[in-house]
Amino acid sequence: MATVIGVRFRNASKVYYFDPNGFWPNPGDSVIVETARGVEYGEVITGARSVSDEQIKSPLKRVIRMASEEDKQTAIDLEKREAEAMAICQEKIARRKLEMKLVSVEYTFDNSKILFYFTANGRVDFRDLVKDLASVFKMRIELRQIGVRDEAKMLGGLGACGRPICCRAFLSDFQPVSIKMAKEQNLSLNPTKISGLCGRLMCCLKYEQDTYEATLKRLPKIGRDIVTPDGVGVIAEINAIKEMVRVRIRTNEDSFDLRDYPIDEVRRPGPEDEAAVRDMPKAERRPPRKSAEPEAEEAQEEPKRKHYPHQKAPKNMSTDQFLEKLRERSESDAQAEKEPSEHRRHRHGGRGKRHAEHSAAKSEAAE
Repeated sequence: MATVIGVRFRNASKVYYFDPNGFWPNPGDSVIVETARGVEYGEVITGARSVSDEQIKSPLKRVIRMASEEDKQTAIDLEKREAEAMAICQEKIARRKLEMKLVSVEYTFDNSKILFYFTANGRVDFRDLVKDLASVFKMRIELRQIGVRDEAKMLGGLGACGRPICCRAFLSDFQPVSIKMAKEQNLSLNPTKISGLCGRLMCCLKYEQDTYEATLKRLPKIGRDIVTPDGVGVIAEINAIKEMVRVRIRTNEDSFDLRDYPIDEVRRPGPEDEAAVRDMPKAERRPPRKSAEPEAEEAQEEPKRKHYPHQKAPKNMSTDQFLEKLRERSESDAQAEKEPSEHRRHRHGGRGKRHAEHSAAKSEAAE
């Protein structure tokens, strides 16, 4: 366990822990602390308390002293100088025609370094800009590219709810937000309604997501069967905030009714429960059509003809198989040529004799 105090700096809502070093400041007091960037001026958010070693990052920085009136005046003067530095930097950016947007300027409390925060669509070559700024301010210059969410966090503003945006007010870290959260919460997928000032999905979609997930796990999806005190129905709508469900129940053969039930009064259907109307086979729900012609009914009663598959096409022959088949064909042709001519004449003569007898019989019948 370690005793720490929580301190918050400008342009950031994240609380950092410091070793009080024998001081016991109250929330709202100002202190001078040692940070990785040097000496900084911050405001105490939480008083001294004990936290586990897992919640802090070692080594723990210390509080140098309580802020005096001179320190507070120095912080005010630095804010005025930051406004002047921002105007100068914007002029340099316009002269260099760099595609970047300057968001904020910050002086370190010890006046050793000045930081410029900007946004850009891609990488920007600002080496010449750094030289121009160093020649004007005569101190260390640091340019940091930030995202659109960090820009909204620094600038602040009012959200759709009418209150200051969460990242500026109390959020210490950005939580991942997806479009799936908006779908599960039955929100409009219009980007203008679910996006914040930064143009990204609103951080407040994450706040109620755990409640929605816990509620939806207890129920089947919309369009599925569910058992109610009035029988089995189909889920039409789920209201996770009110923990109510709207069910479509069949009242008689031709009508349905929409009824609301608390989630505790409904349950998933089991194997012993009957199915809803939508799960019945079509043959049971609708009688078969009666054809006007009896021939059509007889045609329906006839058994369907069997369709046999086509014969498989012969496989392509290899070169050796083709040459062998060509050799057999040439041999058969040569054997046909060697056949005796008398045998061929005998065959043709027999055909002519039969043809002559047939024509004589026709002439006798005509007489």
